[in-house]
Amino acid sequence: MHLTATFAEPISSSATPFLTVQLNFGNGRNQIPELIEVQVISGTDDGTDLPSDVLEILAISKSERTAEQSASLWRYCAQHASELARDRIELVNLQDRLDVLTKPFSTMVMDVAAKPRETFILQRGDYSRPTDKVQPGTLAVLPPFPADASPDRLGLARWLTTKDHPLTSRVAVNRLWKMLFGAGIVNSMADFGSQGEWPSHPELLDWLAVDFVESGWDTKAVIKKIVLSKTYRQSSVTPPELLERDPNNRLLARGPRFRLPAELIRDSALKISGLLVPRVGGPSVNPYMPGDLWREVSHYGSSPATSQTFVQDHGEKLYRRSLYTYWKRTAPPPNMMAFDAPNREVCTVARGNTTTPLQALVTLNDTQFVEASRAFAQRILLRSEKSDEDRLSWAFQESNARTPSPQEGQILLKALSRERSRYATHRDLAKAYVGVGESSVDATLVVVELAAWSQVAATLLNLSETVTRN
Repeated sequence: MHLTATFAEPISSSATPFLTVQLNFGNGRNQIPELIEVQVISGTDDGTDLPSDVLEILAISKSERTAEQSASLWRYCAQHASELARDRIELVNLQDRLDVLTKPFSTMVMDVAAKPRETFILQRGDYSRPTDKVQPGTLAVLPPFPADASPDRLGLARWLTTKDHPLTSRVAVNRLWKMLFGAGIVNSMADFGSQGEWPSHPELLDWLAVDFVESGWDTKAVIKKIVLSKTYRQSSVTPPELLERDPNNRLLARGPRFRLPAELIRDSALKISGLLVPRVGGPSVNPYMPGDLWREVSHYGSSPATSQTFVQDHGEKLYRRSLYTYWKRTAPPPNMMAFDAPNREVCTVARGNTTTPLQALVTLNDTQFVEASRAFAQRILLRSEKSDEDRLSWAFQESNARTPSPQEGQILLKALSRERSRYATHRDLAKAYVGVGESSVDATLVVVELAAWSQVAATLLNLSETVTRN
């Protein structure tokens, strides 16, 4: 069966970049086992996709073209030539960055109603059965609300940050402690009440909280104090007797050891590879994502606020820190979900921290990590060191902040030799491997050598020591 459908009105590709086609057959009871192929044809098929004005200029001899005609050809070439695609992407990204820095843009703000809504206690939670009218207030067990504060969000913020408030500063430094040690001084992060866990070091929590307030709520100062402390700088190597006595390290007798959060694992790989864009600020970006997962979860005819189709960014936007990754709650980035990043559909006070084979599947096969391995290998090969041993030593220090042991060095040398032999036999595999990702490949490097070192770089990026805070 052949069906040709013609739209009643023309459709502009700029106004409608994506088109959803829905085919309905009968009342749904008839089953069609054959595959359906949909082809979209636009314009006039004359054997070329060049516009008519360009064809007219090309028909003129090069020596007879005017300066304006030659300039028109170069303008069209600059806009469409595949060889200049990377430059066009970089130009668009630079223009976006300039717009963010110089042009006004809308942002979400809060508006307060002139007349606050009245609130009542509801009988059995039924909105149609209000009882006593209530006013804003705070718990009697906590400090009183400031007398000069208005009963609104601003007043609540002032009350939370008063010097004698017992919770705000303690909760804040406890979260910072959890971020750096893997577990808070109060292990029940979301509960500082009677049902929560008692602090393992209450005096330490009190001192940090007071120091935090007196420093003017300086977060960087608190983090600096903790990371420069003798407690934090301890080795995570654990003697058997200590592990048996204190398996969860609540006594802080050893350094913390836990897997890095999802965002830091991705950012770490990009930083080691040299691809990371460290610039602060700017709009969210869409890095690599497998398939078109957004279409699988989006409703037909969704609004721009709930985009139906994922459109990947290009250029430097692929390598911005994970902080700037656009997050669709119904389809979050799979490479971060594998590392326990929450889906953000509900508030998450503390993340889980698991270790699963799926995580290795991501770091060994995801486009972002494979490309990072290749870029790291390129950094290794372009250094002044020429011997394999010196290159491996530098790469190990770059990824793990230490030199490899003799045994580790021998294992990596054997792996490098094995990969060289494999790719020398299968050059097509080498070319395919180094072609993953959109970052440029240095043309002076031998493909087989780059692919072999990329596998070694992937090994270094996948070491437990690389993705673990030791």
